[in-house]
Amino acid sequence: MTAQQLRSAQTRTQPATLARSLLTISDLGPIGAQRVVDNALDAKQHPWSVARVLTGQTVAGVFEKPSLRTRVSFEAAVVALGGHPIVLSNEQVGPGSREDWLDLGRTLAAYCSVIAARVHDHGVLEQLTATLKVPIVNLLSDREHPCQALADILTLREWLGPLKGRKLAYVGDGNNVAVSLAVVAAYFGMDVAIASPAGYALPSAAVEQVRLHGGRLLLTEDPAAAVHGADAVYTDVWVSMGDEAEADQRLEVFDPYRVDGSLMAQAAPGAVFMHCLPAHRGQEVADEVIDGQQSVVWQQAENRLHATRALLADLCGGGA
Repeated sequence: MTAQQLRSAQTRTQPATLARSLLTISDLGPIGAQRVVDNALDAKQHPWSVARVLTGQTVAGVFEKPSLRTRVSFEAAVVALGGHPIVLSNEQVGPGSREDWLDLGRTLAAYCSVIAARVHDHGVLEQLTATLKVPIVNLLSDREHPCQALADILTLREWLGPLKGRKLAYVGDGNNVAVSLAVVAAYFGMDVAIASPAGYALPSAAVEQVRLHGGRLLLTEDPAAAVHGADAVYTDVWVSMGDEAEADQRLEVFDPYRVDGSLMAQAAPGAVFMHCLPAHRGQEVADEVIDGQQSVVWQQAENRLHATRALLADLCGGGA
């Protein structure tokens, strides 16, 4: 065997590894997001066809914040792809307090092929990406929640079919969830309307991203104006993790932004209701809505698995 043949054989037998990091939904871009959602839909319908592209590899998940759906969907996705997930909680490793984030990252990079993290400060993810050679995946930061956005758009595709020209209304805080959601919706050609109180609107950088990709965007302080004629109505908690010191102020300011039956009546016939969960019933959403026939929040939660599995497979270069 020649040296060239030997190198070729070695390349073929090496296990697949992630090729790049994913810190924001923009790291995928319109084509990448479309590909991941298409693969997620196909793999959900044909789970036996999922390639085990992480076979023999260990993937670390570091959770600085509490988590249910993100953690379970992440672990299940890694297992479905043949990998072994190791999940570390804030109490176990104390990133940023007991141990420096970079020291933690360097240690995990010696053992793991991928590091996924749920963090308070998005800058931590940027620092890890700039320093470490292994890929970093954002499982939630104060800036974005890209894995949630992929599950959201997957759910919308299932319920609404082709999304170009459909209207998505978001009512509430222009937070990390809203940022990723608005950008990915623009990728799929949706019209986006966001109703937020003054001072809590979508960040200007996200507005630029939406408009850069041709998305029609309405920013308003009027929930009824945002929801009017919408095919989907989305909301999130008023007090996110890290905002607890502002809880009393936020509860007062956001009180007119509750999604109840009367607000849902402003949407288009057959409109669906969405929430990333956990929900604070009686605050951002009424029981009659989240438990009603228009609610797709449980399918949305299930799709966290399918979207994350497709994302990891895509980053590995193996499809879903």
